[in-house]
Amino acid sequence: MGQQTLDLSKQNITVENIIRNPNPARFYEDAIKFDSGSAISDSGALVVRSGKRTGRSPADKRVVESEGIKDDIWWGKINIPLDERTFKINYQRATDYLNTLDRLYVIDGFAGWDENYRLKVRIIAERPYHGLFMHNMLIRPTKEELENFGDPDFVIYNAGKFPANKFTEGMTSDASVDVNFETNEMVILGTEYAGEMKKGIFTVMHYLMPKKDVLSMHCSANEGDKDDDVALFFGLSGTGKTTLSADKNRKLIGDDEHCWSDDGVFNIEGGCYAKTIDLTEEKEPEIFNAIKYGTVLENVGYDPETRKVDFKDVSITQNTRASYPIEYIDNAKIPCVAGHPKNIIFLTYDAFGVLPPVSKLSPEQAMYHFISGYTAKVAGTEVGVTEPEATFSACFGAAFLAWPPAKYAEMLAEKMRKHNAKAWLVNTGLTGGPYGKGSRIDLKSTRAIIQAIHDGKLDGVETVKDNVFGFDIPTACPEVSSEILQPRNTWGDDEKYDAQAKKLGQLFDKNFDQYKADSSKEIINAGPKF
Repeated sequence: MGQQTLDLSKQNITVENIIRNPNPARFYEDAIKFDSGSAISDSGALVVRSGKRTGRSPADKRVVESEGIKDDIWWGKINIPLDERTFKINYQRATDYLNTLDRLYVIDGFAGWDENYRLKVRIIAERPYHGLFMHNMLIRPTKEELENFGDPDFVIYNAGKFPANKFTEGMTSDASVDVNFETNEMVILGTEYAGEMKKGIFTVMHYLMPKKDVLSMHCSANEGDKDDDVALFFGLSGTGKTTLSADKNRKLIGDDEHCWSDDGVFNIEGGCYAKTIDLTEEKEPEIFNAIKYGTVLENVGYDPETRKVDFKDVSITQNTRASYPIEYIDNAKIPCVAGHPKNIIFLTYDAFGVLPPVSKLSPEQAMYHFISGYTAKVAGTEVGVTEPEATFSACFGAAFLAWPPAKYAEMLAEKMRKHNAKAWLVNTGLTGGPYGKGSRIDLKSTRAIIQAIHDGKLDGVETVKDNVFGFDIPTACPEVSSEILQPRNTWGDDEKYDAQAKKLGQLFDKNFDQYKADSSKEIINAGPKF
């Protein structure tokens, strides 16, 4: 579209040189000219640097505590309240800075593939890198849609190069990410990490969609050959969510953010934001092959002579990323909409060696485990540290929730019952003992379990009820050793297993204490018994 006249007076922007929704080539040209540290890789991707912050700054995220929303929000460490006056100060600081610049990039796009629920989003940013990133991550409008875009529903002011005034009341550093649900605006100061924009939009959808009886979810989704064969994959980092949902035999609906309405599932985003640490074509061919012209490579290392990227290089950060349009995935389903889920899969990496490779959950248990959002890893890297550390993140994405977790859980159970969806807990972690003795469940077995879930081959098999967690454990699964399906049998010491299971149950229970006040009795009663 190039440079054009665009009235941004409602956004308090007076810069004349507005570059709105240009072709990626323009972003490339300007990044090389104006964005220090930018380069073009040998595969054609744009290599960029996000400055001193290479990840989100959750301690600096604020939500404006306005009258209309203050009784809705899940206040606390996730949603830290900010008064309206301070928001106005930060807004003015951001727009004053943006108005000093020679050029600005404006990206107008959509959040949500279902036109009944999509948001019109406007990004106003200084860096070409931020423009291309959101060009990829939002749903790209057609020429006609852009010409008739009108006023946006939500605006992000990205003044990330300009610091927040840390002496302003409520600020804890020179970074500030402020969301205002009343004015439908977000202000970014002091951080150039592009993921703040992506997750900011997700937080907005997490607030708005439940008001329309639409469940917003931090999950990936894919679809089989039949329209009713839709699966959702929830899981924290390291559980295998991306690997297991990227199936060459199934169509990818999306890799991270979705909504579930009365009509089915739809992706919120127009692109993917994949981790690239240790990326290889053999391990992740879909992601590897998506890194080409139009892709943003964030904070990766590369050879300045050959321009070949070294995905093992973590000298800048371990959080190296690639942002690309979803159509760069060969088996992506475009448009990214599908029917109601048949299977909901909660992925966890259990380093305690307690949870079975697969178990079936009742709707009540699904609510409990959804709110818990459990995984576990070995704590730290210090010599002699062998004790696993449990990690809980409500709804498998606590950092982006707006309402209390129980609201999302109740909606999940309601939709499961209404549409006959099944829920499964799949452990991709240890079996045969705790860390130091047990071994990781092999990927081949996990893939076989996921396939059996898709094919419905676990629906009628005999199950055993777990003594602590109460879920049903299948006794047989095609192409999986029946021995590993019952974790107690793999330990060789029933007493040690029982003690470890009780310990894990107690960790679940302690974590859930914070949610009991907002949870129904059926959710609370679905927790572990010990």
